[in-house]
Amino acid sequence: MCAGAFVLCLATVSIVRGAEAAPQPFGDKVRLRDTFDNARATFERTGKGTVAFMGGSITEMNGYRPMVCELLQKRFPKTAFTFIAAGISSTCSTTGAFRLGTDVLAQGPVDLFFVEFAVNDDQDAHHARTECVRGMEGIVRHARQSNPNMDIVMTCFVNEYILKTFQEGKTPLTVEAHEAVAAHYGIPTINLAKEVADEITAGTLTWEKFGGVHPAPFGNAIAAQMIDQLFTRAWVGPLAKEAAVKPYPLPQAPLDPLNYANGRFVDLKEAKVKQGWTLGVPAWDSLPGGKRGQFTSIPMLSATEAGAEAALTFEGTAVGAYIVAGPDAGIAEASIDKGPFRAVNLFHDFSKGLHYPRTVMLGTDLQPGPHTLILRISAETKSGGHAMRIIHFVAN
Repeated sequence: MCAGAFVLCLATVSIVRGAEAAPQPFGDKVRLRDTFDNARATFERTGKGTVAFMGGSITEMNGYRPMVCELLQKRFPKTAFTFIAAGISSTCSTTGAFRLGTDVLAQGPVDLFFVEFAVNDDQDAHHARTECVRGMEGIVRHARQSNPNMDIVMTCFVNEYILKTFQEGKTPLTVEAHEAVAAHYGIPTINLAKEVADEITAGTLTWEKFGGVHPAPFGNAIAAQMIDQLFTRAWVGPLAKEAAVKPYPLPQAPLDPLNYANGRFVDLKEAKVKQGWTLGVPAWDSLPGGKRGQFTSIPMLSATEAGAEAALTFEGTAVGAYIVAGPDAGIAEASIDKGPFRAVNLFHDFSKGLHYPRTVMLGTDLQPGPHTLILRISAETKSGGHAMRIIHFVAN
């Protein structure tokens, strides 16, 4: 169910939007793409259902997610739902691909999966199209490999740049990339960003009323209403007696063969420390910069001085680190299989006042098979510090 403190859940969508809450078609901004009956059949016939939500802060906040939870509970009042809230502020689809197994799939079979990363792939990760596809396709492909019956919905939220781009008659890079993944796998999409741009252009909505990047209840109600419209389009009339849960075919040819469908966390204890690294909970009280509570009790592999060095053996086509990068974040240098060292700046624009969670890739486009990473801390820095604090290594 919705969080108790959040009083504007789906039962109040009609109140939030007033007369506008009557069902709207939304045109192709709500794309069904498939029958979308598996989740419905499971909910109605078993009386149980697991619904997961993955994304950044838009998913983590008490916004569209609890509204959709209540929507489903209203549609299926006899179903006992388990809702998985797997939103983590600031994270992008790359991080999502590597944490999917732990944060979502390990919780048990998921019947219906909502994913959103268009905003964070843009303003947080500054992804190129390749990175947008590798992350989102990795999430989708991994999810469907885990459970071929899983229904998936992709939602594109909106920031100022995405809004402006749509108003100029163009499609923002992250939205286009995610839509391409959705089309390839026959996944329904909710293009909230385009709906907001169209309504603002028409003068029926303002950015302020919508609520900005982290929407107000009014703005989240639009997203929930669009998802409700998806349900209405998909679930017409009673469930047919012959309706059966069917596996979705997985396209043999991915959009990007190097997508992160095999993304996973790698235990920090797998690293072999040469010098300068310690494993434990950082002394956060002595460190400047904001901290998010979900990270302050986690053991991390940390180095704070130039010259620290460690090695990691892994298998796959890519390797990286899921880190928190604060005001003292340094520059890492990575070598794969004794190749040349490549510098990776850990400091992010948002690191100035926050120990900011992000995934940095240390090696990509590798041949499948075993590899060895050498990771060291550079004497150079963009912040005045040399710190690297690793939550998990990641590999694909």
